[in-house]
Amino acid sequence: MIKFFEKLLSIIYTRPCFYCNSTKEDNILCSKCRRKINYMPPSVLKEIYGCKIYACTLYEDVTKKLIKDLKYNKKKYLAKLQAEIMFEYFSRLNLSDNFLVLSVPIHKNRRKERTYNHMDLAADEFCKLTGFKNNKKFLIRTKDTKKQFNLHKAERIKNIKNAFDINTNENVNKDEKLLIIDDITATGITFEEIIKLLKNNGYNNLTAMALATPDIWN
Repeated sequence: MIKFFEKLLSIIYTRPCFYCNSTKEDNILCSKCRRKINYMPPSVLKEIYGCKIYACTLYEDVTKKLIKDLKYNKKKYLAKLQAEIMFEYFSRLNLSDNFLVLSVPIHKNRRKERTYNHMDLAADEFCKLTGFKNNKKFLIRTKDTKKQFNLHKAERIKNIKNAFDINTNENVNKDEKLLIIDDITATGITFEEIIKLLKNNGYNNLTAMALATPDIWN
């Protein structure tokens, strides 16, 4: 009887893989689905105003669903998985610097609608793995932009222009090494706008990294 209830409890509380729903491993992402992640080479994807841009994976399969579920479906527990994937890639870069992490902010209207910023959650988990500090208040989104991914390049540039500002109440040293992180970079335009803002305000030690990028930038 005891063994029966133990087996029943294990079935009830077994955590399914978020991607395939398998309960064989009691893991957020099973080993079979983890092997589907297509990691990018540990090299610079693009350089913008002297800032090196990295992308951890291709935007497909697992990371595509991960981004959607964390961002829109309130599956906050996936922030830990996103951080683990980013950390695995980041470790391959051999960047020995101690960074201050800045997650790309969302507008207050979007935060009210979703009740959280998915990238704040991911940044918190990433910092637990790296030992870095996360400043969620320094960057501010002043413009309630449309979703970038559905827009053409010219529309994306117009949409994101002057969308960010810095919070001068946050005391961030100009010599601080800053790591800007986001979930996806399709053209680099969001990173470019933030990099330009930071450099115009005297912050020059910048690196940027996204969880995923499409196969072809457009």
